[in-house]
Amino acid sequence: MTTSSLPTPTGDSVPMPSFPASALKNSAADVLEKVLTAGAVVITRHDKDKAVILSIDAYKRLLESRRDNLDVLRAKYGGLLAQLRTPAARRGARVAFDASPEVLGRAAVKAARHRD
Repeated sequence: MTTSSLPTPTGDSVPMPSFPASALKNSAADVLEKVLTAGAVVITRHDKDKAVILSIDAYKRLLESRRDNLDVLRAKYGGLLAQLRTPAARRGARVAFDASPEVLGRAAVKAARHRD
């Protein structure tokens, strides 16, 4: 058994026990025991990471964290999405998509001056 480091979405690195695929084939019980104690193991083939086996608890935590992220995004952007679905927003988008580059350029300059 060796250790692999896998990247997380935040850019950190998580060390994880690793086993060659042959160990999974020949000693599945030992690999499963390590999954249950460590939460996850990496399966390698020809010294390259190929798969991850998760314990059911680690899998449930992964699903829950994903659900939490969706709830955060809905709370943050749900109101904005509702605003973008109004008739006025649709008209504005249509006008913007149909505008010439010159009109868009003037609007961008005007918006930049307005922010200052």
